[in-house]
Amino acid sequence: MKLAWNIIIGLMLCDQVIAKAFATEAPGRPATKVTVDTVRIEPYRQTAEIIGRFVPRQSGIVSALSSGAVQILSVETGDRVEAGDIISTLNKDRLKWQLELKQSEVAQYRAQFKTKKQKILLLRQELQRLKSLKNSPAFSRARLDDKIQQIAVAESQAIEAKAELNKSKADQKLTEISLKNAEIRAPNAGIITQKHTSIGAYLKIGEPVVTLVDTKMMEIEADIPSLYINGLNTGTISRARTSQDSFFSVTVRAIIPVENPRTRTRAVRFTVGSRATRDNETYAANQSVILEIPAGIKKNALTVHKDAVMSRNGRKIVALAVEKKVQLQAVELGPTSGSRFIVKDGLKAGDLTIVRGNERLLPGVSVQFNTPSKGVNKNGGAKKADSP
Repeated sequence: MKLAWNIIIGLMLCDQVIAKAFATEAPGRPATKVTVDTVRIEPYRQTAEIIGRFVPRQSGIVSALSSGAVQILSVETGDRVEAGDIISTLNKDRLKWQLELKQSEVAQYRAQFKTKKQKILLLRQELQRLKSLKNSPAFSRARLDDKIQQIAVAESQAIEAKAELNKSKADQKLTEISLKNAEIRAPNAGIITQKHTSIGAYLKIGEPVVTLVDTKMMEIEADIPSLYINGLNTGTISRARTSQDSFFSVTVRAIIPVENPRTRTRAVRFTVGSRATRDNETYAANQSVILEIPAGIKKNALTVHKDAVMSRNGRKIVALAVEKKVQLQAVELGPTSGSRFIVKDGLKAGDLTIVRGNERLLPGVSVQFNTPSKGVNKNGGAKKADSP
C-alpha cells in the first residue's frame, strides 16, 4: 500500500513539473478568480443505508352512510378530490318522501300534545269550580275525587303524547341525516385509487364506494435492524433519497415497540421534511426510499468539500491554493458526510481547497479569492467559504 501511494505521489510530481513548463504566465496576466473552502475537522457518524417505503397517514375506503341506488358517480380513478367534495350521489326520491312523512308525523304529535295540555287546563278549571262548592248543599265529594283522578289520567296522557312527539322528531332527524348522507363526500383530500361501485348499483350502509389515498400527508416506514435502534430517538433527523437521488430530510416520529423475531427489526415511522431537489415532487404510496441511519459513535474527522475533488487518470485529486498559487494534491478519501468527504490521507486541517473554477487549473497558476471565515458553524466546522 505504501509503495502504491509513493507511486501516486511521484506521478503527481511529474504532472506538476510538466504542467509548470506549459503554465508560464504571460506578464501582466490577471489572477484567476476562484472560490476556496477550508479542509476542516467536523463531527462525523457513520451511517447505514436502509430501504424504506412511503406510507400515507390517511388512506382507506370511503363507505356509504346511507342506503340507496347509485344515481351519480362524480369521480374516476386517479382524480384528486378535496375534503367535502361529492364523490357519489344516491337516489333521494324515497328519502325525500320519507322526510315528508316524518314531518307530518311530527306535526300530528305536536297537535296531540297541545290538545292534552289544553284538556288538563279544562279539568283543572272544573276542579276549582267543584272546590268552590265545598260549603254548598250541591257539593259532591265523589265528583271532586273523580275530577282529581281525571286530571291525573290527562297528565299521564300528556306525558305519553310528549314522548311520541320526541320520538317523531328523532325519526325526522334520522331521515334528514340519511338524506344528507345520500351525497357521499370525501372525508379528506386525496386521490381516488379505486372505485368499488358503479351507477345503478344498490348500496347498503357500510358498503365501499371508493378507496382514497392522501399523498400530501406521507410518512416513511422502515424496518430498522435492532442493532441500530439505539442510535435513533424521537426527533432524530436523518437524510433520505429516492431512486432519482432527490435528497430530503426526515425526522423520527415514532419507534414501534414490537420486534420481528425473524428479521430482528423494528418498524420506525419518519416524517418527511423539506425536499432538497424537487419541491413539487409527489411521492406514491409504497414508493421505495433509501434512508441514511446513524450506525456508529459520533467522532471527529478531517473533511473536504465534495466540489473540491476531481478525478484524473483514475486518481482523486484536489487543487490547493498555496500562497495564491495552484498546487495539485492526490488524496485518499473515505465515506461521505453530507456535502463533504472524509479524508484518510493527503490533506491537513486548514488547507485551502479550490471548490469553484478548479476544472482547468494548472499547477503554478495564480489565483484570486476571498479568504474564508475562520468562524465555526452550527455543525462544529469552519464557516463556508465566501465567493470572490
